[in-house]
Amino acid sequence: MIEGDRSRRRREPRRGDLSVAAIAQLAGVSPPTVSKVLHGQAGVGESTRLRVEALLREHGYRRPVPTGPAHGLGLEVVFSHMLGSIALEIMRGVEQVATSRHLVVGFTDVRSRVTAGLPWVEPLLLRRPVGVVAVVSGVTTEHRDLFEAGGVPLVALDPTGDVNPTPSVGSTGWSGALAAARHLLELGHRRIGVITGPAGFLASRARLDGFRAALDTAGVPFDERLMRDGPFLFEHGRDLGAELLTLPDPPTAIVCGNDLQAFGVYEAARLAGLRIPDDLSVVGFDDIEHCAWVAPPLTTVRQPFFEIGATAARIVLALADGERPSETLVELGTTLVVRGSTAPPRRNPKIRSPW
Repeated sequence: MIEGDRSRRRREPRRGDLSVAAIAQLAGVSPPTVSKVLHGQAGVGESTRLRVEALLREHGYRRPVPTGPAHGLGLEVVFSHMLGSIALEIMRGVEQVATSRHLVVGFTDVRSRVTAGLPWVEPLLLRRPVGVVAVVSGVTTEHRDLFEAGGVPLVALDPTGDVNPTPSVGSTGWSGALAAARHLLELGHRRIGVITGPAGFLASRARLDGFRAALDTAGVPFDERLMRDGPFLFEHGRDLGAELLTLPDPPTAIVCGNDLQAFGVYEAARLAGLRIPDDLSVVGFDDIEHCAWVAPPLTTVRQPFFEIGATAARIVLALADGERPSETLVELGTTLVVRGSTAPPRRNPKIRSPW
């Protein structure tokens, strides 16, 4: 009797081990229909699709992942905006891990599809990747569910919203902004402007909170008149920087949400006839390669993009192997890189010091 119980337990499938045929039988459909749902193909009624997706999630279906060069499978890295050096470093990190498993790395920029309101997950599922690293700010729970139903593990890089329990990898934006603001405070700045990213982004809120924490610790009141928010783009840094510099009592320093915004502030300062760092100190965030090329070189907070890509690849391959991560949010450390764009404030006829 005991032996019989043990035999039955051994024959019971573990969670995630059900085949497509078994899922089809449970759903009352044919295996090709389940396959269509898995790969985002048309020709399946909405109610049937929802029923199959629910069963796939319920039973933790995992597509078998063959490995080895003969299979030609790969990891997909999906971008919504490929900013040169950042995308390259992330790709290099992913590739280092993928090659150790004899996998290739592909990339897709879905910006045009997102702009046109077209789906981007379904075409990706048709390629049947081993896993997907999404460098897409707008990853949603709906996207997560599609990947889960398709049996393709997903890791998001620095998502704008909460996609828990999807694993995500980012950097310590709070402590990075804290270090940037402290650097300016230690130089003697007290009237410090801040340009954040879009208000709804988690990264923007984290960096703003770190900036405010530095001011609070130093006993410097946060002046909301010195805060602006907008997209992480050059032209917005230029326009928002110009707004700050034309205030009756402008800032002596500006902390930016990323390096492109900081370059925009450089242009705003040039148009206003101000010199960096003599008249205005500027700090960026990311440390893209151009930071060392501008004049003066930009002080910024470095994000470890190579390590972020490698970490995401390791997690997504572990998921493909049926493992579950011990934590769903991984944040890697940031580093303040001090260059020539920051200096102590000084009195001048164009920027009036508050003390």
